[in-house]
Amino acid sequence: MPEYPDITMYLERLRARVGGQVLRGVRLVSPFLLRSVDPPLREVHSKRVLGFRRLGKRIVFEIEDDLFLVLHLMIAGRLRWKKPGTKPNRRVGLAGFDFDAGTLVLTEASSKKRASLYVVRGEEALAAHDPGGLEVFEADVAAFTEALRAERHTLKRSLTDPRLFSGIGNAYSDEILHRARLSPVQWSTNLSDEEVERLFTATRDVLVEWTYRLRAQVGDGFPDKVTAFHDEMAVHGRYREPCPVCGDPVQRIVYAENETNYCATCQTGGKLLRDRALSQLLKKDWPKTLDELERRLQG
Repeated sequence: MPEYPDITMYLERLRARVGGQVLRGVRLVSPFLLRSVDPPLREVHSKRVLGFRRLGKRIVFEIEDDLFLVLHLMIAGRLRWKKPGTKPNRRVGLAGFDFDAGTLVLTEASSKKRASLYVVRGEEALAAHDPGGLEVFEADVAAFTEALRAERHTLKRSLTDPRLFSGIGNAYSDEILHRARLSPVQWSTNLSDEEVERLFTATRDVLVEWTYRLRAQVGDGFPDKVTAFHDEMAVHGRYREPCPVCGDPVQRIVYAENETNYCATCQTGGKLLRDRALSQLLKKDWPKTLDELERRLQG
């Protein structure tokens, strides 16, 4: 799912390309994309785009006459910049947003169509789409601490809960926790003040660092290849590859459609966290250390 750095890149390039332009029309390929009926979608046609903003992981088009388009890309939704009048591919295309300068094509490479588009009128209606999570660049460590300790969850869940923190998902939470040297399953209410401050600093540093990295990669182009996996990442998507800090293999916890990646040496004092899928493979005899795990896998 596109997170803070990815959404920031989309917003910057959209402002540069179509900020102030007239949205000639929105062509829906999938009728399931549009989740609102009032105001109707035709209300935004032939109106000027005044700007763009981020609302959690949502992209908001600011339109004339106090109108807003609220686009949530979910896991597999992506934006592509194409020449004017380009028809979205019917297999993965969901919609085309037509401007004089080009067509913004929304795609979703998944059989589960989860991306959504809403048309709303007025700031009050727009606010209803805000999950309410803390904007970490608008907060100090005290506000961060309050949000973190508001509910008792694992750190992984807390960071990725949009009601608690804005714009952070599965990928960058892995990187943040590795940078902070904290276990993903540590309870949010059990951290010392020093550990909370370390997490606060790591959160801001990782998001800033990756925003700059992506900005350098995109340049003046459009971010057509948004992905949650990058070779430069420390742990996310790097299972069994060496941790860039200590060199020990990155571990993971698999659950549902997601996985958490971590370094046992750097984050959990060498303790392996139980992975349901792998523990079944090893007949539920779960090793406690990296050395034990390596012996089991090689035996």
